[in-house]
Order: sequence, then structure tokens, then C-alpha cells
Amino acid sequence: MEQRTHRLTSERLVGRPLRIEPGMAEVELLTTEEMAVDEHGLVHGGFTFGLADYAAMLAVNEPTVVLGKAEVKFLKPVRAGETLRAKAEVIEESGGGVGDGTSPRRKKVVRAEVFNERGEKVFEGTFHCYVLEKHVLE
Repeated sequence: MEQRTHRLTSERLVGRPLRIEPGMAEVELLTTEEMAVDEHGLVHGGFTFGLADYAAMLAVNEPTVVLGKAEVKFLKPVRAGETLRAKAEVIEESGGGVGDGTSPRRKKVVRAEVFNERGEKVFEGTFHCYVLEKHVLE
């Protein structure tokens, strides 16, 4: 399926799409030393969150999708050099109301999980995404 949103996202910082299908997506990120916060190689959680958020946006795959809120849990630490894989799936949809262009027309709730290369879940979250009538910056 064609990628319709977040087309300029940095693969180096947020990940590389592996699969995009209606209502689901998978994205992979190779973590680097640049992402580490200390001499032990602990990767800053923002990179793991960014990977999951990107997968959630691709699961919705609408050009005007934005994140409204997220409820997340960091389950295991990530070490620089590990490859992470995020899997996201739309689990709920609602909406269709009349808006002013930037008001949400449709809400999609997306479940995202991130796994390390050993198959251990390191992150899970629920992302509340909104598809606007026009781009949020217009």
C-alpha cells in the first residue's frame, strides 16, 4: 500500500516502513550510539516512542492525521545498536462530524507495540489519532 502520510520522516531517527496495509503498519529502527543517553548505551525513550508513533500514523495512513494523546508504557530498556520493530493496528474508529477544517473529522485509536531483536516487548501504547479536514498548519 502507498504511504500517504509522514513522507518526509527520517528513517535514521524514527524508522523505516516495512509494511503498510489498511489499518496496520510495521516500522523498523536501528538504534545508534547517537541515541544513547549514557556510557552504558541506554537509548532515550523518545526514540522508542517516535518509532511507535510513526507506526501508528502509518496504520491510519491519512495525509492529515495528527496525534491527540498517547497512553504508553516502557517495559524494557533499549541498548544502542539494537534493532527495534514497531507493529501498529487501528483498533477503533469513530467520527465524521462537521468541523472548521482543523477540528477532528474522524478519530482512530491505534494500538502499537515495539519489540527488540530478541522478540521481547519493550514498549506498548494506545495512540489517539485524529484525521483533520485539512493540514493542521493550514
